Amino acid sequence: MNNMSQSRIMKRVLSELKAYGFKIVLSIICALATVYLTLLIPILTGRAVDCIIDKGQIDYQQLIFILKQMSAAVVATFFTQWIMNRVNNSITFTVTKSLRDRAFSKLQQAKIAEIDSHPHGDFVSRIVSDADTFADGLLMGFTQFFTGVITILGTIYFMVRISWKIALVVIIATPISLLLAKFISERTYKYFGAQAKIKGKETSYIEEIIENKNIVRQMDYEDNALDNFEIMNDDLSEVAMKATFYSSIVNPGTRLINNIIYAAVGVFGAMMAISGGITVGGLTSFLSYATTYAKPFNEISGVITEFQNALACAARLFEMIDAGTEVDDGDRSIDGAKGRIEFKNVYFSYNKDKKLIEDLNIKIDPGQKVAIVGPTGAGKSTIINLLMRFYDIDKGQILIDGIDIKDIDLDNLRSNFGMVLQETWLKNATVKDNLKLANPEATDEEIIEAAKATHAHSFIKRMPYGYDTILSTDGGALSQGQIQLLCITRVMLNIPPMLILDEATSSIDTRTEQKIQSAFNKMMKGRTTFVVAHRLSTIKGADTILFVQDGKVVEQGNHVQLLQKNGFYAKLYRSQRIEN
Repeated sequence: MNNMSQSRIMKRVLSELKAYGFKIVLSIICALATVYLTLLIPILTGRAVDCIIDKGQIDYQQLIFILKQMSAAVVATFFTQWIMNRVNNSITFTVTKSLRDRAFSKLQQAKIAEIDSHPHGDFVSRIVSDADTFADGLLMGFTQFFTGVITILGTIYFMVRISWKIALVVIIATPISLLLAKFISERTYKYFGAQAKIKGKETSYIEEIIENKNIVRQMDYEDNALDNFEIMNDDLSEVAMKATFYSSIVNPGTRLINNIIYAAVGVFGAMMAISGGITVGGLTSFLSYATTYAKPFNEISGVITEFQNALACAARLFEMIDAGTEVDDGDRSIDGAKGRIEFKNVYFSYNKDKKLIEDLNIKIDPGQKVAIVGPTGAGKSTIINLLMRFYDIDKGQILIDGIDIKDIDLDNLRSNFGMVLQETWLKNATVKDNLKLANPEATDEEIIEAAKATHAHSFIKRMPYGYDTILSTDGGALSQGQIQLLCITRVMLNIPPMLILDEATSSIDTRTEQKIQSAFNKMMKGRTTFVVAHRLSTIKGADTILFVQDGKVVEQGNHVQLLQKNGFYAKLYRSQRIEN
């Protein structure tokens, strides 16, 4: 949770609103006009009453004139309020849109470590739910807070004009309402902040369970999932109850105080009317103002409560916007890279208290096929993460064609690699659009040719609309193997100088894998290729095999050389042959 104080968050929100100065001034002018016209009506009402009572008979001519003035004030109030609401909506949703865009943009630029360290559903909750809550609170602030404050000041002015003595009774009692609202608002902020945080955890957990629904059912984990969710829901319910309790007592508390003030005004005013200190029409107007004066305090107290929630959500959005981004200080390019790669004395660990890669040294010649093998958690995928600068090394150098990757523009660096990962990704679009992600200019003929090479064409043609079938992000009815074939096809449409195949065929059956091997060989020809694999039978033809254990390359050589060494690789290879 963001540790920014409430006052700092408020200053940050105000700085976001600076760009909308003209609209805010227009909103304030409309609020002034609306309040003035609204407060004019009780004065006119009092005059109308006096027209009837003071003269002993009704002065119709004067009464009709007053009614016309009241009608004009009502119509004018409608238009000024309409303009004010339009302006306020424009400010609120433009600010919220800007924050949403910046938060999502920052997510695209965020460090992979930052994304990996948070539940992904929490990011969704911040960009969607927290932004909506902030918008609601900000809109209430504009529509009710401004008009409420102006109404209070306006009613004080009109009440003093009618009778400063009665007005003094009202004004003296006002601080009681303000102190009550302040006392409660200080407590609601803490609970609304905790509520937003738990909602983020719930969103993340629901997303996790839905994405892994098959495993949840296969492992008979439904009851456990429900128990875990109920614990989070209980925590949310407890925090929400406290937040709601404190926020709900503001209105009745201030209303009670305001009713006492109204009763005092009625008694004191009646006594003055009897003694001739105020007219009946004047007292009528004053009582109307006393009600009008009290109403904004109830509304403002509600606004303050909602604004506590909005500020808590704004803090989570600002935390996301302020998060660190990938450091891209490289200004060199490697267009047409040859693919000579070297790791020199590289040190790296995800957790600085727990060592992983120490003094790693690897030299790879252009066009070589390099296989990285080893037990789970040995650091195989970590080497790929460092090569792509998803994570930066702690010490040492990684060179491509003799250039330190820190000196290479990030976009240029990554555009020189083609990646097929075990973790597949599709967007909600047609098969064709998904395949064209790597090469938007690819023709239909090139797409079909690539799909035939990977043996994806046959199952694509069996889909309802072939290449125009719309896929969901999880592939819908497609198997994991079919999704992986689509990802391989995508890379084949635009093959960069270097390739990374991280368990690229893990979900593909052995027969299909053998069929597409020729396409793989064609794709890898003349290109430096890194292959991370658990099935050692798939990498026997690699030029160099690196056996990684505990972040170190403990064995290096080709398949035959490593078998002759009779070391780690030989033992793992033979164990897999026995299992098969």
